[in-house]
Amino acid sequence: MRIGLYPGTFDPITLGHTDIIRRSCALVDRLVIGVAINRDKGPLFSLDERVEMIRAESAAIGETAGTEIVVHPFENLLIDCARDVDAGIIIRGLRAVSDFEYEFQMVGMNRAMKDEVETVFIMADAQHQAIASRLVKEIARLGGDITPFVPPRIAEALRDRLG
Repeated sequence: MRIGLYPGTFDPITLGHTDIIRRSCALVDRLVIGVAINRDKGPLFSLDERVEMIRAESAAIGETAGTEIVVHPFENLLIDCARDVDAGIIIRGLRAVSDFEYEFQMVGMNRAMKDEVETVFIMADAQHQAIASRLVKEIARLGGDITPFVPPRIAEALRDRLG
């Protein structure tokens, strides 16, 4: 069974994330969406809220693709999370060259720790390349329209959270 791990903070999950999830399903039999706890980032949504949002948004994607999707919170090293879920590949979405520079360093470190886990990069679809959770939250805080960037129930959750 091909198991892939798609990690992130997902605060909140965006249309860019769901695009990567959808396209990742073509590569694996089971996709584990690793939700990083990452207390240093100070997420807007709690871990439980993010996990539930991801489950809700990814369920139909998995059904359509015939891929099992599992949501798995983690707080350890990414490579240890990959080991914990038996993932043979780590899937990373890229939006820009600046993403690649950081990811390139991470691949090197992860391979030094466990060289049998491959990293696969999926370029964000052109219409989603500018979407970043951080920017979506800022637009929402300032009363802007976030509907082009997040699924409808996520837009509602952001409006509810930010008033």
